Amino acid sequence: MTSEAAGRAPGARPSANPRPGGGDLRQLYVWTWLPQAQDPVVAGVLTRTGTHLAGQEVLNFTYANSYRAHPKATSLFAPELPLVPGTFNPTVPGRPLPIGADLSATGVLSMGGPPVPSRLRSPLAMHGCLRDAAPDAWGRRVINLRLAGDPEVELSELSYLAAAGSDRIGALDFQGSATTYVARGDGATLEQLTLMAELVEAGEELPAELAAAAGHGTSIGGARPKALLEDRGRHLIAKFPSSTDTRPVVKAEAAAMLLAARVGITVAPVELRHVAGRDVLLVERFDRPSVGGRRQMLSALTVLGYDELGSRHASYAELAEAVRTGPWTKPGDTLRELYTRLVFNVCVGNNDDHLRNHAAFWDGERLELTPAYDLAPSPRSTAVSSQAIGITRNQDRASQLRLCRQVATEFQLRRAEAEQVIEAVVSTIHQDWDEVCDQARLTQAERDTLWQREFLNPYIFYDQP
Repeated sequence: MTSEAAGRAPGARPSANPRPGGGDLRQLYVWTWLPQAQDPVVAGVLTRTGTHLAGQEVLNFTYANSYRAHPKATSLFAPELPLVPGTFNPTVPGRPLPIGADLSATGVLSMGGPPVPSRLRSPLAMHGCLRDAAPDAWGRRVINLRLAGDPEVELSELSYLAAAGSDRIGALDFQGSATTYVARGDGATLEQLTLMAELVEAGEELPAELAAAAGHGTSIGGARPKALLEDRGRHLIAKFPSSTDTRPVVKAEAAAMLLAARVGITVAPVELRHVAGRDVLLVERFDRPSVGGRRQMLSALTVLGYDELGSRHASYAELAEAVRTGPWTKPGDTLRELYTRLVFNVCVGNNDDHLRNHAAFWDGERLELTPAYDLAPSPRSTAVSSQAIGITRNQDRASQLRLCRQVATEFQLRRAEAEQVIEAVVSTIHQDWDEVCDQARLTQAERDTLWQREFLNPYIFYDQP
């Protein structure tokens, strides 16, 4: 697959596709699928700077001249990378510095694109819209083991980007060439992916016959074992149990996802399979349209402009403000959907609802909430629980419905409307519990470990912390 030649960024040098994981990488080209396009085009170049922010090397981005001249070109995300000339330094949020400017300049530049509510975007080592396409904890572990034989080794960020498979979440990929696109990754069976996940988790060397399977686990986020899979024309995420699990984690997530659909939440379809003696949850991807091509996705971390550490200060109230003030499609419907997801997360014990577990599609102009995913109940040793991000503006995060009621006005809901949502979620979980547990193949003993512990724990109904 080829694309038109790119106009190179200042200082960018042409290079062949790099050896995956090579430590001498100086730059990578960012390729993207434009809306409704079947093939990617080169969007720009990502270049090492030799400087660091919070221990991470800073990577600059420059749009290719050919991309800016493309009649259908869109910004990769306007608040971070508006479609204008110049080099973007992620430590200086906003518009790019002029060509030849001192990239060590301090201060915050004026932003382009949609407004960020209440606060400026955080300085980053790599722009968030690009970071969203990078492998996360599990993917890096797979790459470390495959390339260095050590799951704990640390490689350069460009090495991780270059070594990850091309079938990434969203619509970006990273290549060593500005003119020729070569996809990385071969087919693998679900059985091979299951075995690969077991070996990676154990820190064991991957045999040559599992090399292709390993590639499927490199380009997806999260810390738990998972891989990307294509099955009978469907694009799927396979989620595996962990050897450290003391509860039916995979089946509990299946139950939560099935219940979410019954509540009326827009959710990714799921299917539970038993493979090589293990339960595997298959989640249908929503970033791969049935007509082909790819859809650009952004995490809420990127939409709100937080770094990882600062995201602990985020809240559902701030997410709601972003929808009210930003370029979102159907903001009223989106606010109600987000509120329902908040209530549902509290009701099923999904307190790992951090900003990477919320996402939006980006078409170059507007944001659209993606279907819900990663609705995974978390274990709790006591009744007390708190959400990963705050619920209210003052960072109250207790997993309690009283806080959902308090924050309802942020979602433009009257008290009666909020009560209607809460009642619908609670009653649906009660009514459909047994049927959903049958679908998720939960035994009676497993149901007993989940009911009123993660699902509808009495703590959620308390009127005080």
